Amino acid sequence: MYRTNAPIKLQPIKDEILQHIEKAKEGNQMSFNYLLDTYWSNVYGYQLKKVNNENDAEDITIQTFAKAFNKIHTFNKEYQFSTWLIAISKNIHQDILRKRKPSLIVQSSKVDEEAYKVIDDSPSPEDKIITEQNLAKLLRDIKQLKPKYQEVINLRFFQELSYKEISEQLDEPMNNVKVKLLRAKKLLAEIIEKNKS
Repeated sequence: MYRTNAPIKLQPIKDEILQHIEKAKEGNQMSFNYLLDTYWSNVYGYQLKKVNNENDAEDITIQTFAKAFNKIHTFNKEYQFSTWLIAISKNIHQDILRKRKPSLIVQSSKVDEEAYKVIDDSPSPEDKIITEQNLAKLLRDIKQLKPKYQEVINLRFFQELSYKEISEQLDEPMNNVKVKLLRAKKLLAEIIEKNKS
């Protein structure tokens, strides 16, 4: 009689994640979306416990994914991807705490924007759902998003600004803008789908 080991069931999931990580290293848009969707709540939940503030937790989570996607080529598959993300998240939180202390002057590292090629302009499934909407309905749905997500959707889709222009307007690094936009599109697509039913 053979004994079955439960962990075997988890293997395909791990393999699927590793495949998406490899594709993300090559700049695949759908794989970045997949990783963001899969791990968003892990990182956000972890930060929410630490900072006890939804907005701060969300901002740190956005920065975490922006940094992780920028450095994804350094990820070592011997480790869990979620553990790697949490480690990045911890460091960002500690940096923020250090910067808040007036006695310490911390030099913020400038991310090499050329190395950051996360988002290409090919339409995602979320883009398709959003563009098929009647404008009045779309505006009503957008109003259900948090203000920071409303703003980035407005700048990108209605004012048709480039990532660089949005980054300058919001005074945020371009990689943060890209992750924020990914998240905003995902949430908006979910609202549209929910309102259809």
